[in-house]
Amino acid sequence: MDTLEFVRVRELEVAVRIWNPSAPRTLIAWHGLARHGGDFSALARELGSEWRILAPDTPGRGLSSWSLFPAHDYLYSHYVTVAIALLDHFKLDHVDWLGTSMGGLLGMLIAADSEHSARISRLILNDVGPELNKQGLIALSSYFGVTHRFSSFSELHQELTQHYASFGITKESAWRELALNSARRLPDGSWTYHFDPRIGEQFVHDTPRDTWADWASIRCPVMVIRGEESTLLDAETLPRMAEAQPTLVTLTVPNCGHAPMLDQSAQVDPIRRFLNHPVPHPIPGKSSQPGTGWHYIWQHPVQWLAHQWRRWWK
Repeated sequence: MDTLEFVRVRELEVAVRIWNPSAPRTLIAWHGLARHGGDFSALARELGSEWRILAPDTPGRGLSSWSLFPAHDYLYSHYVTVAIALLDHFKLDHVDWLGTSMGGLLGMLIAADSEHSARISRLILNDVGPELNKQGLIALSSYFGVTHRFSSFSELHQELTQHYASFGITKESAWRELALNSARRLPDGSWTYHFDPRIGEQFVHDTPRDTWADWASIRCPVMVIRGEESTLLDAETLPRMAEAQPTLVTLTVPNCGHAPMLDQSAQVDPIRRFLNHPVPHPIPGKSSQPGTGWHYIWQHPVQWLAHQWRRWWK
């Protein structure tokens, strides 16, 4: 990264990693559940100097504060508060958003929100969508809901390469960088990951919602990237996503699971093309909330009924 900025949001300090701070265009890049903004260094390099990349560390991760009240702060509702505060801090009325896993869901919630939807010009979801594989969610919550302790850095490095093999990383130097950016030394000299282990409580305290309705209400251009071997976003979900978003752009990354690292030109070039495509103007009078608007219900009665019954965890 080129610079690091800390923004106070209520009682928490949020670290924002910045690449190309003087670039004319801005992209918010938000990481996954147990990662941090440093994961986007290769994306920033591949995307080029035209783009300023703002990559926050969600509270409880990386260089941001850990919460004293996880049941309140490690929730999507609070992450939305943090995100909007950051957009205000950087004076971003309209911005492109790329989110991996949790970061993608966060962007989706903002893009679907009646108050804040206009803040996102384009939305890119990296291996996430309105319906997630239940077994994949259980595996995530089980692994990241406990403290991992390693007697040596080499042991942590080995575990990291096994657990994140699905990222599709091919270079040893990239694995070494990932390990260095993921490690935290404990007072007794052992090692653990950089995040607060209580972030896993999100799976306990967060309220499930109808994210299919959120998905249907999005009115900005959307792109979805899926790892070919993803354990979280099923291939069968993509056609259903396209039903509600007919202009959806999709990219399947071969030899990759959850979630693509976005560190190769074959992955970044389609992202660049999507970001360079003009944003269409909204149609006057068209409902911005098709999940509840009569225009959407009249044209898509079956989808609307399904949206009301599906729930995130199902």
